[in-house]
Amino acid sequence: MLLPLIFCLLAYLMGALSSAIIVCKCAGLPDPRTQGSGNPGASNVLRMGGKGLASIVFLVDMFKGWLPVIIASYLGLALPVLAWIAFFAFLGHLFPVFFNFRGGKGVATALGGLLSLAWPLGLFALLVWLIVLFLFRIISLASISAALFTFFYTLYLLPSSAYFPILLMCVLLVLRHHANIRRLLAGKEPKLNLMKKK
Repeated sequence: MLLPLIFCLLAYLMGALSSAIIVCKCAGLPDPRTQGSGNPGASNVLRMGGKGLASIVFLVDMFKGWLPVIIASYLGLALPVLAWIAFFAFLGHLFPVFFNFRGGKGVATALGGLLSLAWPLGLFALLVWLIVLFLFRIISLASISAALFTFFYTLYLLPSSAYFPILLMCVLLVLRHHANIRRLLAGKEPKLNLMKKK
């Protein structure tokens, strides 16, 4: 019983290391929570510092969700426990103790957790995200769509004992996009320029 709790705590602490804030500080950029959308995530860093820095942020955030689950799985922890570990890494990104609990939306961290927990589910979520982004060029819409589809496909691809933490992750991810949803409904959500070279 103690080992699962330790892993959940470590996953939260790893998730709480906000790569967007750290990368921006190392690059001499302002805190992303004070710029653009105010979200410390890859999409806001893309606007602030370009594709290179945004790619680093996305990969590190995904790694935060992937690593603790992979290590726990090698140690033989059960799938329901692994699902909770993925959730706590995601929760750490949303509410980072190291940054006054002001975190991002958790898309990349959730993806990393899903890929390590059940790679078909993570791959499906990534595919939905890419398709919607390609069709509509709206990052928030792609993220919300991936979360909603993952919510339902979890019921088919995971055993019932692992449902709750993943479904809770999907719900929180959508709720974190509440401002984006309002802008989408108003037709004011900005589109991504896929041809931009910066």
